[in-house]
Amino acid sequence: MSPYDAPLAPTSPVIPRTAKRDPMVDTFGRSIRYLRVSVTDRCDLRCLYCMPEMMTFLPKAEVLSLEELERLSTLFVEMGVEKLRLTGGEPLMRRGLMQLVQHLSAFLKDGRLKELTLTTNGTRLTEFAQPLAQAGIKRINVSLDTLDPDKFRRITRNGDIKRVLAGIAAAQAAGLQVKINTVALAQDNRAEIPAILAWAHGQGCDMTLIETMPMGEIDEDRTDQFVSLAVVRDDLASIWTLTDLPDQTGGPARYVRVEETGRKLGFITPLSHNFCDSCNRVRLTCTGTLHTCLGQDDDTDLRGVLRANPDDDGPVREAIRGAIVGKPKGHDFRIGKGEGPAVSRHMSTTGG
Repeated sequence: MSPYDAPLAPTSPVIPRTAKRDPMVDTFGRSIRYLRVSVTDRCDLRCLYCMPEMMTFLPKAEVLSLEELERLSTLFVEMGVEKLRLTGGEPLMRRGLMQLVQHLSAFLKDGRLKELTLTTNGTRLTEFAQPLAQAGIKRINVSLDTLDPDKFRRITRNGDIKRVLAGIAAAQAAGLQVKINTVALAQDNRAEIPAILAWAHGQGCDMTLIETMPMGEIDEDRTDQFVSLAVVRDDLASIWTLTDLPDQTGGPARYVRVEETGRKLGFITPLSHNFCDSCNRVRLTCTGTLHTCLGQDDDTDLRGVLRANPDDDGPVREAIRGAIVGKPKGHDFRIGKGEGPAVSRHMSTTGG
C-alpha cells in the first residue's frame, strides 16, 4: 500500500491535544485563522475553466500521507487556526479521507476548531454525506455551474449532473447545510445564473458566485468566458432586491440578502474587486507546499522540513511562521487577451 492510500493510525502520537495555542499574525496585522488543506490534486471531472482535458496529475509519491496531513493540520490548529476546510481536486476521491476527518473532528469536540468543512463537486456525496455529518461536519460547499444536463456534461467533460443533484439531496437528508458555488462564465452560464440562484434558494441553499480565476494553463482563452460580477449583480438586481450584508468572514466573499427569498448570495471578485485587506487564510497543498496567497506564486516547502524532523515540530513551526511573515498584502490577478495565467499552478493543485 502506498503512502498516498495508507490509513491513519488509530491515534496520532505526534502532537499532544493539550498543546498551547500559538497565534499567527502577518506583517499587515492579519491574524491567520483559516486553513484550506488540499488532500489530493485528482478530480473525477475536467472542468473547462479549471484544467486541460489531458491533465497530468501528481505522482503519488509526491503526495503527503494522511498521517502527514494530520500532523501539519494539527500544528496549524495549535498555532491558532480556527476554521479548516478540506479541498482538492476532489477531496472525496482520497482513499482514507474519513479517517483524517475523524481525527480532525477531535478539535471540534474540544473547541479549538470552530468549523471543519469541505468543498466538493458533489459526485460522491451519496456515499459520504452521512459519514461526514456523523464526524461533526455541519456544512459543505458544492460546485455547480449549470442545471442543464447537456451543458454540465460539456463544461465538466462528461460529468453526470444527476449524481451531483442526488449528492446534494443526500447531504441535506444527512443534516448538512449546503452552499452552492458557481463560477460565472460569460458564454456558458451568465444567462442561466438567475435560474441557478432561484433553484439554489428554493432548495434551501445559499449561493456564492465566483469570477473565473487565471490559474494554470487550460485549453481555452479565459477572456472569452470572463464576466465581471459587478455586471452579474446588476443583472440580478433587475429581478430581485439585493441588500448588502455586513458579514465579515475574513474570506473573499461579499454578501447580500435576496429579500424575496430571504437567503444569502455571495460574490467572490478576484479580478473586478480586490478582497485582500481582511484575508485570514492560507492554503496547504497535498504535497505539503504552503501558499499564503492564492494569486501569488509564493510557496514554502513544509514536506521537506516535516520529513527531515519526524520527532521535532520546532523546525516546522519556524517554517510556517516564516511563510506567514512573508504573506503578501494582496494578489496580482489579471486577465487579458492572449496573456498567460496570472499564476502557473492550477486550482486543482492549489486546493479550491
